[in-house]
Amino acid sequence: MPKIKTHRGAAKRFKKTANGKFKVEHAFHSHILGKKSAKRKRNLRKGTIISAADADRLKRLLP
Repeated sequence: MPKIKTHRGAAKRFKKTANGKFKVEHAFHSHILGKKSAKRKRNLRKGTIISAADADRLKRLLP
């Protein structure tokens, strides 16, 4: 069996945690920020953990 290649697009967007979960940064925080509330922008700063259902697909992309 050949080795599975890492999906480079996914590798740039997701990082694997020590427990095997995947973390990702929020979208919608790069431009057009004037109309967004301070609370909304503040919450977009924090990363988040991918749901278990999506994590199964990511395991194939990021071996």
